[in-house]
Amino acid sequence: MITLLLVPLLAPCAMPLLARHAVARLAPGAALRVLTLTVLVLAGSSLAALGTLVLTGLLRLPVFAALEKLVHPLDANPAALPLAAPAAGMLAVCAWQLARSALRQAGGLRSARRSADARPAAGDLCVIDSPGPDAYALPGRPGRIVVTTGMLRSLGPAEREALFAHERAHLAGRHHLHLLVAELAAHCHPGLRPARAAVRLAVERTADEAAAAVTGDRRLTARAIGRAALAASAARTTRPAGAPAATSGPVPQRVAALLAPPHRPHRLAPLLGGLLMLCAGLSLAAAGAGAISLHERIEIAQGEGPAAAHAGGTGSP
Repeated sequence: MITLLLVPLLAPCAMPLLARHAVARLAPGAALRVLTLTVLVLAGSSLAALGTLVLTGLLRLPVFAALEKLVHPLDANPAALPLAAPAAGMLAVCAWQLARSALRQAGGLRSARRSADARPAAGDLCVIDSPGPDAYALPGRPGRIVVTTGMLRSLGPAEREALFAHERAHLAGRHHLHLLVAELAAHCHPGLRPARAAVRLAVERTADEAAAAVTGDRRLTARAIGRAALAASAARTTRPAGAPAATSGPVPQRVAALLAPPHRPHRLAPLLGGLLMLCAGLSLAAAGAGAISLHERIEIAQGEGPAAAHAGGTGSP
């Protein structure tokens, strides 16, 4: 069982390489969906594996075995007890970081939402009177595009429409949820931290392509994003953490992609997608098998499992 539980803890280590190639070779929308699902499964599986390790080790101790009403301490690999302590420490650190990150993002979005609701809106557009150029998609019901007067003055009319189309794509695709999953997953396993940047790039590339489709002009969209990012780089952003924006991410890479011909399926795209799904599937299966094995061992230790019943039957007169 210990060997099974190592799979979900080692599988995320492949994500830095796989995520980088997935963003480069898959279509932006496909890369976003596959990466988000993969990091979600890998993060959940690693937490489940840590929890199973902790419980397995603790139930080898008589005091915890008594609490679970076990007839005898859990019969498990002797390595389970030494592994339980570091696993418990890692779980505690993950829980602290997850709670802190979730509260910070929720608080920032609530504050931005209150500020936007206090201002008159023109459709889905909320204009803030500020000389600092800034713009972002604020999720909620309804979603808003928050833009400062400084940003509006930095762009021409056609460029503004391209910027608004980009931010509307963020709202329509609920891209803040993808960013949230990637951010929280990064606190569950160190191997998932590089995937956070890959998901953000996939989010922005997806919105870039949607804006180019709306405007019908890839060069205009590239120019609007480049000028908006250049203007915003000299100003202090008011954007809350977790809110997607056209000015975030590796802008030069995104502009280059827009100036190039539209994305064509890469011959390695199916292989990369398959590898990501395989990585997630193996991790989930191993974590599930480990949990099932622990459950069966607990039933045996409680005198309820098939092995315990067989032992009881053979010992009866």
